[in-house]
Amino acid sequence: MAASLGGKLSSNYRSNKKTRLVAAVSGLLAGVGFFAEAADKHILFGDTHVHSTYSADAFSGTLPMKHGASGAFPPADACDYARYVSQIDFYFLTDHAESYLPEYWQDAIDSVQRCSQQRDGVNGDLVAFIGWEWSQVGETPETHYGHHNVLFKDIDRDKIPARPIGAGGVATLGLRESANMLPWWLGYLDFPNRERYQEYRNFGKALAKVPECQSGVPSPELPAECVELAWDPQELFQKLDEWGFETLVVPHGSAWGIYTPPGASWEHQLQEKYHDPDKMRLIEVYSGHGNSENYHSFRARPFDENGNPYCVEPTVEYLPSCWQAGEIIRERCLKSGEAESECEQRAAKARKDYVDVPHVGGWKAIPGTEVKDWLDSGQARNMYMPAFNYRPMKSVQYGLALRNFENPESPLGYSWGFIGSSDTHTSRAGHGFKEYLRINSTEAGNRSGRSQWWNDLLFRDEEPVAESVSIAHKDLTSLGFGLTETERRSSFLSLGGLVAVHAESKTRDAIWQAMQRKEVYGTSGARINLWFDLLQEEGGSIPMGGEVAMQNSPRFRVKALGAFKQLPGCSEQVKQELGSKSLQRLAQGECFNPSDERHRITQIEVVRIRPQQFAGEDIESLIEDKWLVLPCDDQGLGCMVEFSDDDFPDSQRDALYYVRAIQETTDRVNGKNLRTTFDTSGKAVSLDPCYGDNRTAKEDNCLSPVGHRAWSSPIFVSYK
Repeated sequence: MAASLGGKLSSNYRSNKKTRLVAAVSGLLAGVGFFAEAADKHILFGDTHVHSTYSADAFSGTLPMKHGASGAFPPADACDYARYVSQIDFYFLTDHAESYLPEYWQDAIDSVQRCSQQRDGVNGDLVAFIGWEWSQVGETPETHYGHHNVLFKDIDRDKIPARPIGAGGVATLGLRESANMLPWWLGYLDFPNRERYQEYRNFGKALAKVPECQSGVPSPELPAECVELAWDPQELFQKLDEWGFETLVVPHGSAWGIYTPPGASWEHQLQEKYHDPDKMRLIEVYSGHGNSENYHSFRARPFDENGNPYCVEPTVEYLPSCWQAGEIIRERCLKSGEAESECEQRAAKARKDYVDVPHVGGWKAIPGTEVKDWLDSGQARNMYMPAFNYRPMKSVQYGLALRNFENPESPLGYSWGFIGSSDTHTSRAGHGFKEYLRINSTEAGNRSGRSQWWNDLLFRDEEPVAESVSIAHKDLTSLGFGLTETERRSSFLSLGGLVAVHAESKTRDAIWQAMQRKEVYGTSGARINLWFDLLQEEGGSIPMGGEVAMQNSPRFRVKALGAFKQLPGCSEQVKQELGSKSLQRLAQGECFNPSDERHRITQIEVVRIRPQQFAGEDIESLIEDKWLVLPCDDQGLGCMVEFSDDDFPDSQRDALYYVRAIQETTDRVNGKNLRTTFDTSGKAVSLDPCYGDNRTAKEDNCLSPVGHRAWSSPIFVSYK
């Protein structure tokens, strides 16, 4: 092992004669050229997941009865926000395809075209792209494929489809019919704002008038003004192929339990008919709805040898929601004066009633619950800002380790590059630059009533009773508003991430080509600079996202530079060009406003995954999270480390490697989610939730100390 030039090795470093640290070079050397990247590459930051209030769920969040309502945010606001407020380099407008009116689609195209044509003032070379979100939801693991963003390189009308293609099923019903379910009299309860409610109802009526496209007709031959649906990825890919345009299809929120059924797995989707590696080159690791990276061994709804679902007992790592359902009923039963034996039977029934439900509505089997009743059940503990009700078999790591061996000569596998995004629903592209505006910038306030009276009206539920109810026979649409545990997941909503590309120039083509070759990485919102390369023996290197075949030990270099610390407010130039009124409406007076000082990188974490070599090979043993932890003695000028894997030649199996650059701890919105308190045995005993309604002050950003991070795309090394 070579000596470290940047300080002592971390105590977390694993000593292994087959795996050695080559060098750890501190930021003290950065000033002599270690961060001078090749002249033909630039790091550009963007947001590939931006909703305006042309999305039905975003529109509903602007209604004055909602806690976070602050007016409409049309597509033009995304351009202004990206240009003046967040000052990112590019963004993709991706409203929900299922609720796009034909005229809104045309207006969205006009918006991104005008944005890309503007070339003056602050961030004058902003590049605007367009796409849509395909919002598929299945009620069972076998019918669930999840949400995907469909992205296009070009914005000319003759180079993008004539209409968005939505997902058939539950999501379409929810997005297209929600406005029609708004009672006509609601505006009279909020009389001064009655016109806004009527606009939403009119939006729903207009959606209902758009006919569904005829099935069996090639997509380019359909009329522009119809609702086109694809029921699974195979049909979506087929329709996109019919158009023949340059397209990327990016899964996002894969491990989110807000709509993903318990038990959902990448195995179901890793089939030839659903697999298009040319389109599905990227995956969203992190967004304002949480992290989907890490695999965990817990299961929310496992099956016994007879194929029946059952509820597992809690561990230090995981409290199943089905188990907590039993505890809630047991406590109510005992308080009502029933015998312990009776209460135990009711607790067992409650666990069964919960786990019998194949979709996300199991908690509705327990009437009249509050957030604190559930403790932190269903959540991934000891994980960086996880998505709510985490689904580990839909995590990025699980997908990368998985293979399909139906054709043993050519096994199927995922080889994603990694990106981050905001998933904003208020046109605030790239809004994670400062930890503020929890209610207005995240989705928390848009899902809750603006007062206790409105909250009670929106979330009216049954009275708490001492016995569960069976709802296994009910489908998702019959269970009503708030099905996705809206109140509880408010604590899991944060400010969004970013995608960074290593591009040859700040142009549409260069950005797209970087995404195509997966020379990209995701961040949790901070503009961390990150390089990750495999060093070749003959000279040169393979950058992140690359693939290589070899027999010798692969050797890697990582370079990371922390994000600039932010100054309060906005620059004078932004104030002059955007204007105080627009600046207040879009961002309440705060912009990306970097100082000359950078945050420190504290360490580099290396993840090694060795994909399955045969069907049924144990996945957990193949995912080595924190395989190496390499310290950084960063004095504000960055960090560089090198490492190699001397296990590789002896293992004679493929491997992939990616790195996380960890930045020093700073306060993050909802950084600790439910802020759970545990006893000495590791049992959850209480919560301090961050509510999206009036129970938590609107000014309270629920800050907790958590470090920002950046995830490199993997480098895929095949054993030759």
